[in-house]
Amino acid sequence: MYNPPDILALAYKQPVMQDQMVVLQEKERQIPGSVQYTLRRYHRHSQWNVDDTGMMVYHYTKTSPKDNYLELKFCVSGNVYCRKKDTECDSCRFSDSKNCSDKAESVDVLSFRFSPTILSQFVKPRSTNDTLSDNILCFKHESSFTKILPLCGKTRIVIEGLLNNNFTDSLENIYINAQTQMLLLYSMDCMVGEKQLDTINCKFLANEADREKILNAREILIQHIGEPITIKELSRKVAMNECYLKKGFKEMFGSTIFDFYQSQRMEHAKYLLYEKGLSVTEVSLMLGYSSISHFSTAFKKHTGLKPCELLLH
Repeated sequence: MYNPPDILALAYKQPVMQDQMVVLQEKERQIPGSVQYTLRRYHRHSQWNVDDTGMMVYHYTKTSPKDNYLELKFCVSGNVYCRKKDTECDSCRFSDSKNCSDKAESVDVLSFRFSPTILSQFVKPRSTNDTLSDNILCFKHESSFTKILPLCGKTRIVIEGLLNNNFTDSLENIYINAQTQMLLLYSMDCMVGEKQLDTINCKFLANEADREKILNAREILIQHIGEPITIKELSRKVAMNECYLKKGFKEMFGSTIFDFYQSQRMEHAKYLLYEKGLSVTEVSLMLGYSSISHFSTAFKKHTGLKPCELLLH
């Protein structure tokens, strides 16, 4: 059984602790003749740093075709909702949500699972083209994979509509069915330029042990914020070839090891400067920089501000 990475773990800058997750809303629905749709809405803590993330999961089982599926997952943050959920408070009911005392910022995790039967309707009959999209929709590619997807403007508009529509009952089913087909279209379109699945898929990631090594590498990077670690040292710690580690890390997390590590360091620097009130010199030393100027340059490249400018905001 292929176990894809958790999209919330990919989007969240720190290891996900389930006891910190406060569920505001849960919704699960099987649209007749269409898609299995789930929504989990969590309360977003002010200190959380969550990246909007998309992911396609292609699950293939040669011995059990009925278990094949294609799943689209999205994690988006920053939406504000009334804690009263369906009933809403008096302020929200009368379009005065800015004065709502029950509003909360959320992290929304959406999932759309398509079965082979559903996907087969989109394949052109007797097509002679052996395209990437046909291979996926017909489950001809005999290896499971996970692909990180960019959230383009069109995708964001569809997701926003799904999160904020006012349809109910059968009309909601029709709306969700139409919108999920648009998400499928945009997601497949992201891969049209690919010549073969090898360019988007690290086949070794089908091995759960290898995925665990890359997840472990991510945790080691987070733990070594103040003591820089080379890729060679990291590969030794997780017992994985450097080339595989770099390719697998980029595929699973949508970022190079260096970019991820720098992002983590600069986010931690922001926390130390702004929340803890430490000096630029102290933070520079804590993060292992040889000089304040090197730290200041890296910080400005990531945030657009010099460390001293951040303290003035």
